[in-house]
Amino acid sequence: MINYFKDVRSEMRHVSWPSRLMVVVYTIVVLGVSLATAIYLGLWDYLFAAILRRVI
Repeated sequence: MINYFKDVRSEMRHVSWPSRLMVVVYTIVVLGVSLATAIYLGLWDYLFAAILRRVI
């Protein structure tokens, strides 16, 4: 078990971590795409619900 954690620690030193700026930019991109998707799906849901209300 101890060897496992030593190996993990050793491997973590080889990881190429993104810069703080990259993390912020990617976070903003993910939030923007998520918001755009939510708006897109929300509009389609509203449209289909409105159509269904008129049919029923």
